[in-house]
Amino acid sequence: MNMNRRDAIKLGAISVAAVAVSTVANAAPAAAPVAVAAPACEKRVLAKHQIVVIGGGFGGLTVAKGLKKKDSKLDVLVIEKNDTFMSCPFSNSYLGKLEGLNLGTFVFDYAQPVSAHGYGMLKSEVIGINREAKEVHTAAGIVEYDILVLAPGIDYDYENQFPTFSKEKIADLQRNAPGALIPGSEHVALDRMLKGMDDGDVVITVPKGKFRCPPAPFERASMIAAFMKKEDISGKVIILNPTAEIAKGAAFKEAWKELYGDNVVHMDFCTIDDVDTAGKTISFTQKISTGKKDADGFDIMKEEKKSHKYAVLNLIPNNKSNSVIKMSGVETTSDSFGKVLMNGCSFQTKTDKNVYAVGDVVGHGIPPSGQTAVWAGHQCVEEIIHQLQGKTYELPVKTTTVNAGNVCYSMVGDKPEEAIMVTHDFSWTGTVINGKGNVPKGPDGKFRSTATAKATRDWYRGIMADLFS
Repeated sequence: MNMNRRDAIKLGAISVAAVAVSTVANAAPAAAPVAVAAPACEKRVLAKHQIVVIGGGFGGLTVAKGLKKKDSKLDVLVIEKNDTFMSCPFSNSYLGKLEGLNLGTFVFDYAQPVSAHGYGMLKSEVIGINREAKEVHTAAGIVEYDILVLAPGIDYDYENQFPTFSKEKIADLQRNAPGALIPGSEHVALDRMLKGMDDGDVVITVPKGKFRCPPAPFERASMIAAFMKKEDISGKVIILNPTAEIAKGAAFKEAWKELYGDNVVHMDFCTIDDVDTAGKTISFTQKISTGKKDADGFDIMKEEKKSHKYAVLNLIPNNKSNSVIKMSGVETTSDSFGKVLMNGCSFQTKTDKNVYAVGDVVGHGIPPSGQTAVWAGHQCVEEIIHQLQGKTYELPVKTTTVNAGNVCYSMVGDKPEEAIMVTHDFSWTGTVINGKGNVPKGPDGKFRSTATAKATRDWYRGIMADLFS
């Protein structure tokens, strides 16, 4: 049988993905400090720790490392359900097949930071929290704490977004139209689908409301368009957005127009109605302008029912706080996301002085990102150390603004690699921490540049080295 280049690429991609998944699944046991999960029926008390951190992501690992760095005698335990760490930041670049990137660029072994920094880790799933008794109930048993840090990340909210969909249909969507916004096998599945596709369109849906990393769907569209262009795949990348808002909008639109022409299509005010994964068809309702204005000067809109055939569907569902937040019983925002209400300009929860929160679930007005989680983690460490010393801690008053507290990069092009960025200056009023964004242009007047692409890679190498070495 003769194979063309596309067939060879598909075969190679399947082999690589199979090896990668096998390697993760059959990895050698972690070092001694990483506890092995006990049977789910086990309800015994495992141990008591001074500080327990739920979630081994950017925020959780920053808190654990920071506490041990401040005082090596502190007893810190991280509870994490996954075997390995997988980075979402920068992972869209893997879908674009940028030079030198592979799964090993994004997957890390938890045993490494445990050994390097001296905190403990329990691999288990949290199934309940009793704040009155200061207990975290896990599938392995009960862990007692003095101080608890919530850093569990997000869950998908399929049920509220698609109330008429059965559990079986939602499971089908997760398999065949993976969101790939939560670390894990979804990224591998989406990559496999892209590498195995023939000509056709890729459809990406944007979540409604608050969601992890607002630029992510648009960066992903750019990287998939770069991949299709490089592999000479005929088709478009179609973005179905429930609003007209695009994070870093002017910068992305500039890149799409100049790099991909009409091969990236952004459709606003689209609500997903149905998905037929067998027929590879997505149905949606789009609100479009009639060209007329109402008495207040606003566009009069009309609804149109539409459907589109796709080769690959990346259905990113609406987001909500991880179920651990609900288990904790702390007060949350009234919206569908349910962010944790904080104690003023603090990472201590409003509900419980012995419970803190960092990462995606924080109720401050700062953008959810890996860099923000790290910044919040450092602030959380200071607060906990002060609490242990019987002191109070407030954000430094010598300056009420942290310049570029968050820097978020997005790759938009390949050969040459080009990226855009947004910075957020953090400020506080006494009740909440806010972030103000700025998307800078380069000396040539364009948003994207090769220098920003290099900075993207440098940032990623630096932040991962800080967490894992």
